Amino acid sequence: MDTLRLALAQSDLLVGDIAGNTTRLLAVAAEARAAGAHLLLTPELAVAGYPPEDLLFHRGFRRQVDAALARFAAASGEGGGIALLVGHPEYAGERIFNSATLYSGGREQVRHRKACLPNYRVFDEKRWFTPGTQPTVAEFQGFRLGVLVCEDLWEPEPSQLAKSQGAELLLVLNASPYEMHKQRAREDIARRRALDVGLPVVYCNLVGGQDELVFDGQSFVMDAAGQVTQRAPAFAESFAMVEFR
Repeated sequence: MDTLRLALAQSDLLVGDIAGNTTRLLAVAAEARAAGAHLLLTPELAVAGYPPEDLLFHRGFRRQVDAALARFAAASGEGGGIALLVGHPEYAGERIFNSATLYSGGREQVRHRKACLPNYRVFDEKRWFTPGTQPTVAEFQGFRLGVLVCEDLWEPEPSQLAKSQGAELLLVLNASPYEMHKQRAREDIARRRALDVGLPVVYCNLVGGQDELVFDGQSFVMDAAGQVTQRAPAFAESFAMVEFR
């Protein structure tokens, strides 16, 4: 029987500290590998920190992102390796995407571009990013993993498209800031998606603060029946493991 041991890196990451964020996440990856995990899931835009805003337009920032992604690719193939699903900015000519890339065996396997860009209240993602247009399903460890980034979960279509492409599990990278009753809203939305497509949801959220934004973590795992089976602590870094068979 296929088994997938998945680790969630609920990490406190600093906007603009690309080298430091990368080193921090690779340390968590080493811990996860020692614990027997096959795959580490990071928050949204983990490499850059959230929100990177106009730093995205600096050429030096782009070079640092490229160097960081090369480190993640290399780490996924070292010493038996651990696969890494990493949130990062993606540069494609003049366009910038809010992306998540799966690295395994020393190279990139698949890349998802966030399709639903929030542009309300504290969010201004349409200023910086181009929306993706395609669902992403990665084959890994005998499973078909649907990859979503934050707001992709809040709209029904991305989950439905991932299911239509054969996804058996939804992995969601998030940088969702705290507000009153926000965790209830997140879990209500995840429950709707889980029940709609009949798939478990793994939700990895950022923790820490950036200017006026506070990220509360509370990453969680939800089964296909919409029940939360595991929840990380609030306002604290956390390393959690979950196993799927």
